[in-house]
Amino acid sequence: MSRVTGKNTKPEVLLRKALWSKGLRYRLHYKIIGKPDIVFVAARVAVFVDGCFWYGCPEHGSIPKSRREFWEKKIKKSIKRDQRVVNELGAAGWLVLRYWEHAVTDDLDKIVEELQAILAKRKK
Repeated sequence: MSRVTGKNTKPEVLLRKALWSKGLRYRLHYKIIGKPDIVFVAARVAVFVDGCFWYGCPEHGSIPKSRREFWEKKIKKSIKRDQRVVNELGAAGWLVLRYWEHAVTDDLDKIVEELQAILAKRKK
């Protein structure tokens, strides 16, 4: 597990490059609760790219056969923590967007368009 990185994953970098190419400027690893992957400070939008394995994706997530109880507990804890983060950021006026890693790789253009529309509305 020491090789697992929590920053600059392939889906994160892919999304960041696509946003940058569209002229959308953001902050990385901005210091707010939950440590979002991408933050649009002025619009108060926090974006998280969740890994299918680590966050229990209903479509692609799987539990290893060894130490199954440990992994189930760990993933459930992550999901619970993430919901708390969403609630706390929402209460502080932030819009929290969470995307599965497979959604970023499969529907990148759709996600970028969605973010452009959201940011356009929130900047007014």
